[in-house]
Amino acid sequence: MARSDMQTSETTFAAGDLRPEALCDMGLMYATGRGCAPDLVSAHKWLNIAAIRGCDRAAELRADLAQSMSKADLATALREAREWMTMH
Repeated sequence: MARSDMQTSETTFAAGDLRPEALCDMGLMYATGRGCAPDLVSAHKWLNIAAIRGCDRAAELRADLAQSMSKADLATALREAREWMTMH
């Protein structure tokens, strides 16, 4: 998925497609770099949002991902997830 497609997907989430599984897929795309450069902060953000919305798989993936992230990156991801949740 191209970066512009990912931005479109993020816009879709903002417009109301907030299914936990779709949010988890977004996290996986960022984690694996499927169609974009890998971005662990964004991956954790989307997996965190998906987990909060009830996706058990996202919670497991988020925990695994967190083990390979710095404390600063984790803090950034958590802040971004909080900000997104506040807006949506």
